[in-house]
Amino acid sequence: MAKETPNWEGLLKWSLSHSDGTGSARNLSEEDRRWFMEAMQALSVDVIRRMKEITLVMQTPEQSVDVIRRMKEITLVMQTPEQVLESQGVTPQDIEDMLDELQEHVESIDNANDLHSIGGLVPLLGYLKNSHAIIRAKAAEVVSTIVQNNPKSQQLVMEVNGLELLLSNFTSDPDVTARTKALGAISSLIRHNRPGIVAFRLANGYAALRDALSSESERFQRKALNLIHYLLHENHSDCGVVTELGFPRILMHLASSDDGEVREGALKGLLELARYRLGNADASQSEEDDKLKQTLEERIKGISEMSAEDLGAAREERHLVDSLWSTCYNEPSSLRERGLLALPGEDAPPPDVASKHFEPPLRAWGANRNPDANSSTDKEKKEAPPLLLGPGPSSGNAS
Repeated sequence: MAKETPNWEGLLKWSLSHSDGTGSARNLSEEDRRWFMEAMQALSVDVIRRMKEITLVMQTPEQSVDVIRRMKEITLVMQTPEQVLESQGVTPQDIEDMLDELQEHVESIDNANDLHSIGGLVPLLGYLKNSHAIIRAKAAEVVSTIVQNNPKSQQLVMEVNGLELLLSNFTSDPDVTARTKALGAISSLIRHNRPGIVAFRLANGYAALRDALSSESERFQRKALNLIHYLLHENHSDCGVVTELGFPRILMHLASSDDGEVREGALKGLLELARYRLGNADASQSEEDDKLKQTLEERIKGISEMSAEDLGAAREERHLVDSLWSTCYNEPSSLRERGLLALPGEDAPPPDVASKHFEPPLRAWGANRNPDANSSTDKEKKEAPPLLLGPGPSSGNAS
């Protein structure tokens, strides 16, 4: 939901004090002078863009113009040095609120693609290196929104080295929330993006995912497992790579996690690896096969001891355990014998509520037909003599 617009009064006062002649005169340092010239240049470029935008105002909906104008204002703030904002009382919470607003704007795919053209994408990625963890995390979340199911923005982020910045936060950020948000952005960036997947592999991304699975954060583990499953499902040949990296043992350990979603994610990964071995004649038997069987037996036992409510919530886990057992041992799991694979009512079709109030004409016509009449008609048709083709009988025969 939309939050209140951050209060930029301090920054506005600072800007006015340096433009209306009320500020005290002082000699500018070389660094301040350089920043001032860059800011003025950026402002000039923005004015030119604004003039071009005004020429199109008659052809553009008013609301869209307002959104673009607001995104440009946010871009100018993102381009302002962090120390300048802090000196004017702008807090990290203010920046986070501003990024919240930007995220709402870029949920529109057109606005997301426009962000780069108005100069906002690069400073947004620059926030991934901000000194405040909440800003780094929020910036990654906004990037995730921009690139999700958006090939154009995926390409733009790749071109400005966004993947490298996200990978750095994913692997090295001291804050686990920032690491988790960076991983979420990476997942959105490389999904259905072949160059992104290749770049992720070359950057030793699988080793980073392996390390993420050792985290104490279950949320971080879930995101890592979801990406692992997607990558292995899309690129089955990578199963050999992750096996060499020691993923099977880690996944078997996580298959016994207290978190249901972590267990499901681990079982999905193990199922992809098992299918790869089944279809690959060169894949040798793993020394961890006994450990896998023990893990599955423990899961079957754990499922058998679940309450009725927990069994209903663990529907996907039950099916994953059975599929994994069938794939590895060519036989159904004992969950079938115990009646725990499909609980009563799970496979039943949903109740036909609409038919009580409305029946399509054809359905009503079919329901109102007399089955006895139909059967007798069919019987008469079967007993009727066939029609003979050819000349009829002669008159003599007829008499």
